[in-house]
Amino acid sequence: MGFTKYTTQAEKEHVRMNEGIRVREVRVIGPEGENIGVIPIAEALERARAAGLDLIEVSAQANPPVCRITDYGKFKYEQSKKEKEVKSRAAKVTETKEAQVKIGTSENDMRIKAGKIAEWLKEGHRVKIDLFLWGRYKYMEFEFLKDRLERFLAIITESYKIADEIKKSPKGLSVVIEAVGGSKKGSSKPKKDLSPATPSTETI
Repeated sequence: MGFTKYTTQAEKEHVRMNEGIRVREVRVIGPEGENIGVIPIAEALERARAAGLDLIEVSAQANPPVCRITDYGKFKYEQSKKEKEVKSRAAKVTETKEAQVKIGTSENDMRIKAGKIAEWLKEGHRVKIDLFLWGRYKYMEFEFLKDRLERFLAIITESYKIADEIKKSPKGLSVVIEAVGGSKKGSSKPKKDLSPATPSTETI
């Protein structure tokens, strides 16, 4: 089964997939939501082709970009549904939720936290994620710690965009993400929403 082809220019601009993803390597999420990890784009395309599915970029701002192996028709339907839900909640007050992860946290606990964050994103909330550092971890290289935080971001199943890039914070490293609404994924870096957000009422 071949890759899905773009049918309109608007569709091509809205999402990058398959041969339209022009980077050297990507972080890949498998068909069942499993984290395959960072692999060359050629290998990622071959995995998608072998599964009879498409390779779709779901987070262009991540480094490297995050892609998911899935059926494009299903993906497009889910995105349309999510965008309608986000728009319907636009009039509601947005909260900034908070989540904290640590180096050494078990994979099961990481997936539980990622699942909760996905729920918050689906509800239209922003989420601030802290990679908490203590002891010797505070003195590790920034790129090493950034990679650990990006690995956690990669297992969040709900599509999102980066509202505030990964940076150092009082607790360690932090990043702010928000649900993907009507903005085009893969376009220029999204503008930060400067409107005040309601203080967080829930953390994990």
